[in-house]
This record gives sequence, structure tokens and C-alpha cells, in this order.
Amino acid sequence: MTFNGGDKVQIMSCADDPRAAGRTGVVLDEVPPGPLTNHRWTVAGISWLIAPVLCETREIRKIDDAR
Repeated sequence: MTFNGGDKVQIMSCADDPRAAGRTGVVLDEVPPGPLTNHRWTVAGISWLIAPVLCETREIRKIDDAR
């Protein structure tokens, strides 16, 4: 699955920071991630205690904003 910058996502699991699991955040990447981040997406806005994290595609899922 591909994400776009600004997509709201739920973090299912996160090897980068396990505290982020179960929380929501926003994808920062405007293009698919590459070798610099080991092909992981940057997710921010999780919590004031949790810095932006790098998540693999399988670790996050898009949330429908139309609620």
C-alpha cells in the first residue's frame, strides 16, 4: 500500500518505538520512502512524548477521515 503526505494512519506495531503501537499519527512523506529510511514511512503527531517514528508499510494502516 502507498501512503500520501498528510494521510492519517493507525500504527498497528512499530519496531522503531513500541510505545507508538495502537496510536494514530500522520504520514509526513510526500513520496514513497527509499533507502535512506530503509523504505519505512515517517509518522508524526503521535504524542507529545513520542517523537516521529519510522514504520514499515505492514505496521500502519490508513484511517478513513470521513467520520
